[in-house]
Amino acid sequence: MATIHPVILCGGSGTRLWPLSRKSYPKQFSALLDDRSLFQAAALRLQGQAFAAPIIVTADAFRFIVTEQLAEIGIEPAAILIEPEGRNTAPAVLAAAEWLRAAGRGGQMLVAPSDHLIPDEAAFRDAVAGAVPAASAGKLVTFGIRPTRPETGYGWLELSSPEDAGASRPVPLRRFVEKPPPDRAAEMLAGGRHLWNAGIFLFSVDAIHDAFTRHAPDMVPPVGRAVERARADLAFTRLDAEAWAAARAESIDYAVMEKAGNLAVMPFPGAWSDLGDWEAIRRVTADDDAAGNATHGPVLALDCENTLLRAESEGQQLVAIGLSDVVAVAMPDAVLVAHASRAQEVKDAVDRMRRDGTRQADSFPRDHRPWGW
Repeated sequence: MATIHPVILCGGSGTRLWPLSRKSYPKQFSALLDDRSLFQAAALRLQGQAFAAPIIVTADAFRFIVTEQLAEIGIEPAAILIEPEGRNTAPAVLAAAEWLRAAGRGGQMLVAPSDHLIPDEAAFRDAVAGAVPAASAGKLVTFGIRPTRPETGYGWLELSSPEDAGASRPVPLRRFVEKPPPDRAAEMLAGGRHLWNAGIFLFSVDAIHDAFTRHAPDMVPPVGRAVERARADLAFTRLDAEAWAAARAESIDYAVMEKAGNLAVMPFPGAWSDLGDWEAIRRVTADDDAAGNATHGPVLALDCENTLLRAESEGQQLVAIGLSDVVAVAMPDAVLVAHASRAQEVKDAVDRMRRDGTRQADSFPRDHRPWGW
């Protein structure tokens, strides 16, 4: 089996999970579901005989959080690439590929976000193994999730037939579908030949470099220079800021994937969530509650249903009475109360608070530092 270099992207701010996730300490580093952070879970998921040490692409503000959390789970990264500023996923993926090329390390890259939930790690690793032959043959493989509802917050992948959606090997991709309106999402779910786009990719180092050269040639010189001129700083590799600034900000989907003709989809039938908003958190944590409630911390729920209630401080008590389809998250310095159907709009509220100069938009009362808080 080819050597697989995990590339974990963890530079995002996760504002849709405000107030628990903020720019200074975003959701991927929080223990949202258990005693490990989502970032730690992602790193552990990509361990095993087939995997090399991971490459982490992150922001300067998170560099010590990354090293601390990796040390806690006993993982030594191959590299921690520091982005001078966020430029979306395309430059980040290309930087990892250029770093591997410069280091003379071939094989394949498994690009994964750091903030997704995949409970069955063994099944996911099996899916990765099933995608290796296609990636070795030069395909750009994207992972598709079997949909369980008419989700409007995800991009979708259109396949040739419903039979392809249940395949145990990579199948051809007909086209990407942008986040659909509700009626279109319902049609795709019923049709059976669409999968959710997980934003997880497997390809060889050479194949993705060639794809950027063909479909986003303007990105290759500045990102290449950013890697070539990178400087070591303790355990980190700081990409050159001047060169990096010349690379346009773009997602890898738009820059490369939607233009490439050598794509394939690896269907994954297991559970998955991008945990993109509070309703997604409720959905994956309310399984044991017959009324569909998800609670965390010192909470009392009376006659509630389909409601998420979180109290993030032991010194507070959150009481909810007669609520339905509500999100309520209480922290020492900020409280969110929203209808579940509008959970995606938390990001808009954060943007408004930023314009108003509200400190809680981005910062916690305590700041994380290498020596503590």
